[in-house]
Amino acid sequence: MSRAGATGLKLLLRRRTTWLATLPLLALLVGFQEANKTPRKFELVALSPKFWSLFDRNATAASIATGFGFTEGPVWDPAGFLYVSDEEQNKIYRVYLDGRKQTLIALGDPDGNTFDRQQRLIDCASVLRAIIRVSPDGQYTTLADRFEGHRFNSPNDVVAGPDGALYFTDPTLDLVKGEKQEIPFQGVYRLDEKGDVRLLVKDMSQPNGLAFSPDGKHLYVDDSDQKNIRVFNFSPDGNVSNEKLFGDENEAGGVPDGMRVDQSGNLYVVGPRGIWVWDPQGNHLGTIIMPEQPANLAWGDKDYRTLYITATKSVYRIRTRARGFMPNLQNSAVHN
Repeated sequence: MSRAGATGLKLLLRRRTTWLATLPLLALLVGFQEANKTPRKFELVALSPKFWSLFDRNATAASIATGFGFTEGPVWDPAGFLYVSDEEQNKIYRVYLDGRKQTLIALGDPDGNTFDRQQRLIDCASVLRAIIRVSPDGQYTTLADRFEGHRFNSPNDVVAGPDGALYFTDPTLDLVKGEKQEIPFQGVYRLDEKGDVRLLVKDMSQPNGLAFSPDGKHLYVDDSDQKNIRVFNFSPDGNVSNEKLFGDENEAGGVPDGMRVDQSGNLYVVGPRGIWVWDPQGNHLGTIIMPEQPANLAWGDKDYRTLYITATKSVYRIRTRARGFMPNLQNSAVHN
C-alpha cells in the first residue's frame, strides 16, 4: 500500500522507485507537501449521522508506539501484539501495547501483511518482489515471485480470500530503482495453496489496498494513482467481474491505501488526512483525521473492535462501536 500522503512521504524519504520522474507521482508529492504545511490533530469528522453508530463522539487516538521510519502492514496477533512493517528500517516488528518493539525479521522494504487460514504471517516483500511466509522464528519462505515467468513489480498488499487463497496487489510504487519492470502492467492476483498464480485485474494504474466484503461476494481494490476505490463481483471459483467505481478520494494530502471492512460491510480506507469511512453503498460517512498520515490499518484486541493504524512514524489505536471482519477467522467465534 503506497501513497502520497503515504505514498508521497515514503517517496520523499527514500526516492528509490523508478516512478519519481512521472507526472502522476510528482502531483501526489505536491499534494502531500501542501497538506502537511500545518500540523494536524486527531478529529472525528462526520458527514452522516450513521458515522456515530461506528464511533463514540469522545473516542481518542492513543499512540502505542513511535520512533519508526515508516510504518505499514499491521496485523493483530491474538497473543496480544501487532506485527508491523517498517519500510525505512527494513524490519517487521512485534509491537506490544506498552510500546515495546521486538524485531521478527530484517527484510528489505516489507509492506502489507496478513494471516493465512493457518494463522501464518504472510508479507509483501517489495525488494524481493515476492509474497513470502514468515515463521515465528524469523525465517521466510517464498510463496510466489513470478507470473508467467516474469518477476512481480513490487507486491504491496495482501489479504486472505473467502476461498482460502491469498489475493494481492502488485503496483510499481516500490520497484527498486535500477531494476527492470518485467510485467508491463500493475495487476491484482490470486495465489492458491499449490503456488499457482492467477491474474485477476490488469487495467488499474497503481492497485494498492484490497479487502473482501463479509459475505464474500465483492472484492474492493483501491488505486493510488486514480485516487479511487473499485468494487468487483467475486465468484466462488476465485474470479472477479463487473468492475464498478465504488468511491472517490480525489483530494490533496493523501491517496487511497490500506483498507479494512467491518462485519456490517462498512469500509475503512486510508485517504487524504486520515481514514475515510464508507458504507456498503459507497456513501462517505465521515473521516478519522489522524495526527500523522496513515498508510494502513487492522482490527485488533480480543473483540476486534479496535482499529490499529500505522501512521508514518507511529502506531495508534482507536476503540470503535463496530466489530472488524477478519477473513482468516471468518469461521471463528469472533464473528458470531
